[in-house]
Amino acid sequence: MTHAMLKGSNVPLDATAVRAVLRWTPGRGVPDVDASALLLGLDGRVRSDEDFVFYNQPRHPSGKVWRLGKKRVNEGLAEGLTDTIQSDLVGVDNGVGRILLVASADGVTFDRVSALRILLYDAVLGDAEPVAYFDIKPQTGEETALVCGELYRRGEGWKFRALGEGYTNGLQGLASDYGISVDESEGGDQSASALPGPPAGAQPLPPEQHTQLPPMPQQPSYGYPPAAAGPEPTRQQPPAAQPAYGYPQPTSQPAYGYPQTAPSQPAPATAQSGYGYPQPVTPLPDPDFRLPPQGPQFIGR
Repeated sequence: MTHAMLKGSNVPLDATAVRAVLRWTPGRGVPDVDASALLLGLDGRVRSDEDFVFYNQPRHPSGKVWRLGKKRVNEGLAEGLTDTIQSDLVGVDNGVGRILLVASADGVTFDRVSALRILLYDAVLGDAEPVAYFDIKPQTGEETALVCGELYRRGEGWKFRALGEGYTNGLQGLASDYGISVDESEGGDQSASALPGPPAGAQPLPPEQHTQLPPMPQQPSYGYPPAAAGPEPTRQQPPAAQPAYGYPQPTSQPAYGYPQTAPSQPAPATAQSGYGYPQPVTPLPDPDFRLPPQGPQFIGR
């Protein structure tokens, strides 16, 4: 028979080992929920940090309380996610009076978690019907951690009580209230054991080195080679070209340090006139030319 629990109600347990299953409905904007357990001594506080079973420390040193991890389940048309804590009640140390069953959402409030329920199963019977279940409804919706219920000793046996008590300062705040040591040296309330450490074998990065760039060579300006140390030599300007009145002018020399090329050999030029125009060629007299005879008709009368 499955017991539907109300807040504050309890039920005796005949099972020697139980599975406490947290179940919720996933969806857009729904945070991931983690199950954890705190083993409390007879004074209501943990005996050491090892009494905290959670995602970074999934098994108690005694081996009697451990976290099974998350699963995706389907019940009819509904899909759900679960996270489970299992306890071997018979083997739990006599110095432990209560085992708190906790749900936490990493920095997200439980008003965004839909259909949160804790189900208690007899771990020996396998897939049998749950012994009891409790639908957890946050009181304010601002809680980021919830004590869903507790397993507690009563005489020679154990009982389960439905609680639903909320914390707005998360799993670290809840654990601190029950005696888990909290490291506040980093400027925040964070459990030293709850914080994940660096990966094994990780090496720190070397300090940043400033790269020394080599000096840039001095670039020549306008074709001149880099100036040597000392006074700059005086540059001689090429003489201005003079008009030759028809004679070919000498080839101008390049300036600004460019190399000079040998002038090409000009073809023989014809005689030039005084103003640069070519002179007409005068034909030579024909050696066989003779004046015509002068007859009497040309003699004066």
